[in-house]
Amino acid sequence: MTVTAPPVGAADPVPPPAPTPRDRLLGRARRLLPAAASALAGLLLYVSFPPRTLWWLAVPAFAVLGWALRGRGFRAALGLGYLFGLGFLLPLLVWTGVEVGPGPWIALVVIEAVFVALVGAGVAAVSRLPAWPVWAAALWTAGEAARARAPFSGFPWGKVAFGQADGVFLPLAALGGTPVLGFAVVLCGFGLYETVRVTAAARRTGGLRRGAAAAGLLSLAVPLVAAVAARPLVTDTAEDGTVRVAVIQGNVPRLGLDFNSQRRAVLDYHARETERLAAEVAAGRVARPDVVLWPENSSDIDPFTNPDARAVIDRAAKAVGAPVSVGGVVSKDGRLLNEQILWDPEKGPVDTYDKRQIQPFGEYLPLRSLIGAINDEWTSMVRQDFSRGSEPGVFSMNGAGVGLVTCYEAAFDWAVRDTVTAGAQLISVPSNNATFGRSEMTYQQLAMSRVRAVEHSRTVTVPVTSGVSAIIMPDGTVAQRTGMFVADSLVQEVPLRSSQTPATRLGVLPEAALVLVAAGGLGLAVAVRLHARRTGDAQSGDAQTGDTRTGQA
Repeated sequence: MTVTAPPVGAADPVPPPAPTPRDRLLGRARRLLPAAASALAGLLLYVSFPPRTLWWLAVPAFAVLGWALRGRGFRAALGLGYLFGLGFLLPLLVWTGVEVGPGPWIALVVIEAVFVALVGAGVAAVSRLPAWPVWAAALWTAGEAARARAPFSGFPWGKVAFGQADGVFLPLAALGGTPVLGFAVVLCGFGLYETVRVTAAARRTGGLRRGAAAAGLLSLAVPLVAAVAARPLVTDTAEDGTVRVAVIQGNVPRLGLDFNSQRRAVLDYHARETERLAAEVAAGRVARPDVVLWPENSSDIDPFTNPDARAVIDRAAKAVGAPVSVGGVVSKDGRLLNEQILWDPEKGPVDTYDKRQIQPFGEYLPLRSLIGAINDEWTSMVRQDFSRGSEPGVFSMNGAGVGLVTCYEAAFDWAVRDTVTAGAQLISVPSNNATFGRSEMTYQQLAMSRVRAVEHSRTVTVPVTSGVSAIIMPDGTVAQRTGMFVADSLVQEVPLRSSQTPATRLGVLPEAALVLVAAGGLGLAVAVRLHARRTGDAQSGDAQTGDTRTGQA
């Protein structure tokens, strides 16, 4: 063996200078920057949601997330995605703890943010692929699809589409529903980051990667062009005549969960407001409504078993001289139901609709024995589980097909769509938000209803016990609205429509297609990585073989 001596006079290598405290501080800040940026991007997405009208902030929010995730490893991307989810969902869902404390709120966010974390890991995996913003935006849509279905039948609250009621992308809801609307917003955000990244790289190197530049620009431009092209789908023209609707907001005795102990007062308040409207009609100050809509839980006293409650509702319906949709809590064959009751002024109750998508931990308690072992108070809040209905509800009210989508159901694509396909010419979303006080919850729900109006080209009414109640035209504009925690009524002539938008006809297909795109992107990313690993192993093996042969020679 031959040992080569260093050249005569060669200087010993100079060790690098020890890092200064300032260098260490800057290094630590650089390492923390992606985490801070992810959390702040999530907060920015929250700020884009109602009651604010800053819908456009969703685009830079996803641009920052794209910067934080691009090229990261699995664990880092998982953590950054989780921080984005926390930054977004913690403030968005704070209303869930208004009356029950921070425990359920934090538990909900901790679980829901896991879906965002997994999406973050997926985005990082596809971020080296050509046209990566498309794959990444499809992954976000796939994450929302999963979150809308699990656990406990899902929780779609906070879908990106629900923050776009005032935005330029809204017409896309009529084209492909909330999945396409959300996909377009996210694609635009990732496209914005890619455009900035490629442009900055071109300035540094003096050369432009045309393929990457085109992908970024197209990801930024195509959603905007598609939204403009979809604008003709949005209209409030009457197809089947018009109907005059009255939305009743009777108010509640007081805020909070204990409003339930004042059930008779809540019923009396709604009957009184209906009778006040009837007096206005009799005086000629207001036109007589064809349809009267009460909120969810406007009669938590079962009118089928309680003669007093029946008499109160019957008197109000006769006074106003129009059919009334009453939100009741009824017991049938031992089953507790959140029910809408069609009350004819002459015949009394003639039809019912039972809420199908009931709220976990609010209307039924999953894992009751486990939760009871943790906290008895939580189980006492839901003493008996509600049962689910099985059929969509469309009431025939003075010749108008009024579809019922009760409160929480408005967040679920399927629950709204099959009401329309069952014949709804307008949609009512009776709700009870009194348990959430003056929080942002009611405004978030109102924005959902505006998106649903455009998605299915239907008038949407939102009668709420304590506000905000509203009448929304098929183009998503709010024709009238009430304040919060006041007694009020809204009367409006609205168009009836029976045609179906592309979103209504296609149903779940756009979402399924985007989920397949997401799966294809992940598969391609895995294949590219495996190919690179095999190529690297082969090159390493060739190099070792060459070294051996050289040594033998």
